Amino acid sequence: MILYDSVGPNPRVVRMFAAEKGIALEKKPVDIMAGENRQEPYLKLHPGGTTPLLVLDDGTPLSETTAICEYLEELQPNPPLIGTTPLERAKVRMLVRQIDLLITAPMTSGFRGAEGRPMFEPRMRVIRAEAADDLKAMAADGLAAIERQVGNTDWLLGPRFTLADIVLFSFVEFGGLVGQPLHPSLAKLAAWRDRVAARPSAAA
Repeated sequence: MILYDSVGPNPRVVRMFAAEKGIALEKKPVDIMAGENRQEPYLKLHPGGTTPLLVLDDGTPLSETTAICEYLEELQPNPPLIGTTPLERAKVRMLVRQIDLLITAPMTSGFRGAEGRPMFEPRMRVIRAEAADDLKAMAADGLAAIERQVGNTDWLLGPRFTLADIVLFSFVEFGGLVGQPLHPSLAKLAAWRDRVAARPSAAA
């Protein structure tokens, strides 16, 4: 399998997930800063032009971060990062969905409409610049909503580290790089972030 990799939070999710699983993936870098993902030959592999992309040994391409992680989980169930029972898997998928809707989508759109505008505007439709602050505020509200759900365990959903931790960590770190850091009031998430950062997979 070949992982078409790049900078950014979504490829980082897959790298961390594979590292937690102990799965060694051949990596092929894609220079998204230069727009390599929006040109041939990458578009022939993946017309959507996003990263990451996992190409299986038979040539089948798999895009979308969560789909790639679910595929790797089914290939190698241990250690379980999505769950071992229907309820565990439902809870992980529920929280990943909440993170996607409440944090990932507004955070990335806010970035593309503001700091990232010079890079993204020539390549794709971006929001009006005046809407960027509202989207950033929505992402901050989403982080506060997740903070309210965090209990007294080490990880978001209890004692077991999961895909939800990986997804949120990757976007919390991304937010810190693009002017959307954790608010100082989110003490539980700040402590959680430090625990995730200490895991070897965080350097993947």
